[in-house]
Amino acid sequence: MPLSTTRPPVLDEIDRQLIAALQLNARESVAVLARQLGIARTTVTSRLARLEKTRIITGYGVRLGQRVADGGLQAYVGITVQPRSGKEVLRRLSVLPQVQQLCAVSGEFDYVAWLRTESPEQLDQLLDLIGSVEGVEKTTTSIILSSKIDRSQPG
Repeated sequence: MPLSTTRPPVLDEIDRQLIAALQLNARESVAVLARQLGIARTTVTSRLARLEKTRIITGYGVRLGQRVADGGLQAYVGITVQPRSGKEVLRRLSVLPQVQQLCAVSGEFDYVAWLRTESPEQLDQLLDLIGSVEGVEKTTTSIILSSKIDRSQPG
């Protein structure tokens, strides 16, 4: 089966600057973005629409302050699934709000999930729930003790 022949969209320097500005403040107004980039507001609006349509920008989010982000308990869990069970496991895990991110990976595991809970007891219950999902063969958990480098948070 041939690989997809669809080429990824090409980003120019203005697209990159617009994305960078939004990564600093996704709530920035179109007028301020236009002023920062030295382009018309209509240009900002049309570029945003194109970046969203081509799924370069897939959403806008909230970054928590460090005090909130450090609260509770965070863990990474490697998940090994039985053959042909990936879709069902993904469907079941996608409804759990404690699953902050789920990535398909190469190597020892099929997926790695980033979990956030309020307590060790809640983490234990969540891990039991994940382990009981039909198709999950094995999980391996690492609790996050501290964050040494985090480039996802501003300044």
